[in-house]
Amino acid sequence: MKFLDQVKVYIRSGNGGGGAVSFRREKYIEYGGPDGGDGGRGGDVWIEAVEGLNTLIDYRYQQHFKAETGVHGMGRNRHGAAGADVVLKVPVGTQVLDEDKQEILYDLDQPGMRIRLLKGGNGGFGNTHFKGPINQAPKFANPGQEGEEKAIWLRLKLIADVGLVGLPNAGKSTFLAASSAAKPKIADYPFTTLAPNLGMVDLSAGERFVLADIPGLIEGAHEGVGIGTRFLGHVERTAVLIHLVDGTQENLGEAWRIVRHELEAYGEELADKPEILALNKIDALSEEEREAKAAELEAAAGVKPRLVSGYTGENVTELLREAWKLVRQRRGEIVPDEEDEDHAEPPTEGGWQP
Repeated sequence: MKFLDQVKVYIRSGNGGGGAVSFRREKYIEYGGPDGGDGGRGGDVWIEAVEGLNTLIDYRYQQHFKAETGVHGMGRNRHGAAGADVVLKVPVGTQVLDEDKQEILYDLDQPGMRIRLLKGGNGGFGNTHFKGPINQAPKFANPGQEGEEKAIWLRLKLIADVGLVGLPNAGKSTFLAASSAAKPKIADYPFTTLAPNLGMVDLSAGERFVLADIPGLIEGAHEGVGIGTRFLGHVERTAVLIHLVDGTQENLGEAWRIVRHELEAYGEELADKPEILALNKIDALSEEEREAKAAELEAAAGVKPRLVSGYTGENVTELLREAWKLVRQRRGEIVPDEEDEDHAEPPTEGGWQP
C-alpha cells in the first residue's frame, strides 16, 4: 500500500431543506389553514481518528466530500428529514490545516477523536410557522440555509514511541525487521526506504511499543534537500530516538554530526529528545575494529555508543529494552533514576512454586 502523508481535500456541508407553502384542503372543512412543514437540516462534515490506518491513501482518489441537503418540508405539517453527515476517517496523528497550510486547526492525536469541521445549514420554516391572528394564511416560507465549504489540508504525523534515524544505508530497515514483524524493503543502496515504516516491537507481555523507520537524512534535509525534510515531522511525536551509525563507513564522527545538525536545524524540539547512539553492522567488523570504531564515535559524540547488528540480531534486544525504559520515563511511568527491575526474576524460597 502506498504511503501518503499530505493531501488537500474540499469539504462542503449540506444545505438546509426549504420550508413548504401548503394549505389544508379537506371536504367539509371550510377553514383549513396553512400546513406547510419545515425543511430538514443539512448534513455536517466530521473528521474522526480511527485505529488501523497509517496512511492517507484513501484521499488520493477522492478529494471532494459533500454532505447531503436536508429534505424539503411538505404539506400536512410534514417536516423534512435531516441530510446525512459525511465522516472523514483518518489515521491517529492526523493534523487539519487551513488552505494556506499556515495554521493547524485540529490535531487528532487520540483514537476516537471526532470533530465537526463544517455545520450543515438550518432548514427553512414552512408557512405554518408564520400564521397568526394578523396573517392567518401566510403564502410564503423560508428557504433552507446554505451550507459551508472550504478547502483543508490533512497532514499525517505518525504516532510511534521510538524513531530510527540515521544516514541513508545505515541499516535502519534491517534493524526494524530484526526488531518486529515488519517487512520493509532492504537493499544495499542508499534511499531504499522512501516512506516511513512502522513495526510493533513485542519483547514481552508488558513491553510492547511502536518503532518507526524514518527515511535516511542527508546534509541539508531541513532545507528541502533529499527526501528527509518531508518525513522529519514523523519523528516529532516519538518519545525516544535511536540514532544508527553505519560501522563500516569511514568517517563515523561526520556521519553522526550530519544527522544531529539536521535534527537541531529542523527544530520542534527534536534535538532535545532522548537519543540512544548505536554503532550498527558490527557483524562486518572484527573485535579490534569494533573497539576502534566505538572509540572514534564516542570521541565525536561524547557518549559511549551501543554495539548492535540488525543483520544478526546481536545486542538488539538489549537496545530495545533500553529504549522502552526511556519511553516509560518520558511518560512519567518511572523516574529516571529508578532501576529497571521489570526483567528480574522474582525471588523464590525453596525452589520453584506454582
